[in-house]
Amino acid sequence: MLPAPVWETNLGRLHEGDCLSLLPKVADNSMDLIFADPPFNLGKEYASKMNDSVADSEYLEWCRAWLGHLVRVLAPGGSLFVYNLPKWNLALGPFLMERLTFRHWIAVDMKYSLPIQGRLYPSNYSLLYFVKGPRPKTFTPDRVPLKTCRHCGGELQDYGGYRDKMNPSGVNLADVWSDIPPVRHQKYKDRKANQLSLKLLDRVVSMASKEGDSVFDPFGGSGTTYIAAELLGRRWVGMELDCSEVINRFSGLDSERKHLAEIHRNKNVLFTRDALEKRAKNGHADRRFRTELSIERAKQNGFSPEIKHTEMLSQFRLV
Repeated sequence: MLPAPVWETNLGRLHEGDCLSLLPKVADNSMDLIFADPPFNLGKEYASKMNDSVADSEYLEWCRAWLGHLVRVLAPGGSLFVYNLPKWNLALGPFLMERLTFRHWIAVDMKYSLPIQGRLYPSNYSLLYFVKGPRPKTFTPDRVPLKTCRHCGGELQDYGGYRDKMNPSGVNLADVWSDIPPVRHQKYKDRKANQLSLKLLDRVVSMASKEGDSVFDPFGGSGTTYIAAELLGRRWVGMELDCSEVINRFSGLDSERKHLAEIHRNKNVLFTRDALEKRAKNGHADRRFRTELSIERAKQNGFSPEIKHTEMLSQFRLV
């Protein structure tokens, strides 16, 4: 049994300490969704003063140790996501393939990365997605908006005669995520080290769990996983060597709630709000897509899509 948490909410418990010391105390088959974003062994400085620069063999041995525990605590049908550099996930994939069922290798577009002399420009992080058993018990991926011109709102891909057949809730989610912004603006950044985007964790938590499920992250960092789980109504368990950044971040939960509301307004729609405004201004609102026809007809019938959307957001305590 885990020791008493250093901090908790109505939904979550945060434990301070080394994950390899705490993980043996987590019950078998107890977590519905696990997200792991370990240090990348790049020599970065963390508040915990951990050594982030060890030999490759030592780093991989350490990763396999905590991954073995994550496989054990993952519930049947549960999902495991491992976020790391392709170099490390390539080596860790075979270890997981022997124990879990592979679902996807997701490439997450890396913005503003620095070039490395003598090598191709590094432009993505790897997100491994495995499940315990033949299939996930929960799989509800978001749908994403069409890619549009940031100047005029026109669609960037020619859909020919299929425009009126496209799902008004958006396009199927692929295994390349190019719409995850880096957290660089101080409005959203709560630590000096890298911080995961709330949009990334909202997508993972929404896709692989349902309200009331248990979400586990053994590398808390700044607490993005826990923020997403808390706002989406999931029970969560977290670990970190130094929990001060996580606890501090929860003091600004109202601003996180507003940020998540902004994210939700622009998912599961065919066009973002910004794109619709630009399309109307530049003559692209030609009623070729079902989303525009549906909105126009709804307004003619006295129904406001905005009210319906607000009702949906309120269910997740986002407004």
